[in-house]
Amino acid sequence: MPWLRVAAAYAWRLVLVGVVVYGVFIVLGRFQLVAVALFLALVVTSLLRPPVDLLNRFLPRALCVAVALVGSILFLAALLALVGNAVAGEWGNLVSEFRGGIHRIDVWLQRPPFRLGPGTLSHLQQQVTDYVSAHRASLLSRAATEVGRVVEVVTGGALALFVSVFFIHSGERMWAWAREELLPGAARPAWDRAGRAAWRTFAGYTRGIIIVAATNAVLVGVALLVLRVPLALPLALLEFFAAFVPLVGSPVALAVATVVALAGRGPLTAAAVLVLIVVIGQLEGHVLHPVVMSWAVRLHPVVVGVSVIAGSIVAGVIGAVVAVPFVSVVWAVRRALRTVPP
Repeated sequence: MPWLRVAAAYAWRLVLVGVVVYGVFIVLGRFQLVAVALFLALVVTSLLRPPVDLLNRFLPRALCVAVALVGSILFLAALLALVGNAVAGEWGNLVSEFRGGIHRIDVWLQRPPFRLGPGTLSHLQQQVTDYVSAHRASLLSRAATEVGRVVEVVTGGALALFVSVFFIHSGERMWAWAREELLPGAARPAWDRAGRAAWRTFAGYTRGIIIVAATNAVLVGVALLVLRVPLALPLALLEFFAAFVPLVGSPVALAVATVVALAGRGPLTAAAVLVLIVVIGQLEGHVLHPVVMSWAVRLHPVVVGVSVIAGSIVAGVIGAVVAVPFVSVVWAVRRALRTVPP
């Protein structure tokens, strides 16, 4: 039967794709640090390549790369210093505000519809303190283990910075070498077209998500400052980084802001932050993403949601961040390979 032959043909192809994808994830899992460093290097390259190309009209390319990288590092250091100074300057007031806020939340939980007993938060805080005291040794051991992970993070960051220097400086020559040395002559035009489509998609997605995250962070920061929520600047920075996880990150960051607003300013301000969650979610979903993400391959929200969940299952937070650009690049490569050039 023709339909059975067609189904069988598609079935073995799907099985082959599944095996290849599984093998890729196994390899990436074994070399997770290298894979993450290369991903970060590609992100840095997609962001800094346009200004480097612009400066290269007037300055030597090596000097342009150095200026772009050093300038970016200084900008990030200044931003982190600004956040640290903001937290340090508000620390004295924050302690007193949060103590009063915890008391207000405790009283609020005693009212309908919760009707919890008095001292619920104090009892919970005491349980946490008792747990920490009872498991101090194991917690210290975990902290020592985390120190090793911090060393891995620093090592990965250094590797990403090192690789990004070469990607920005001579990425085209590296791609040309790989194409000429690793691909047979007949396959070079198609895979060259696919590689360039993959890079355009990845760079467009990266720049787009940066614009979306920065817009969300500015809106959140301004709104929290107007509502006089404590730690407005750190919460805006948290919103910026959380926006890199599509559909999930931004609501989680704003939920943290809601808790801070509830403890620091009371239920009315927390309700205003909840309204902010809805407004920013609608703005991001119906305005920012459709407009900005038109630079990259536009995926259906169902595909985005499934990709984020699958990525988080496979590799945690890193997988959730990488999943959507990975699927976008795979889709772009598929379309490029199916396109027949004139």
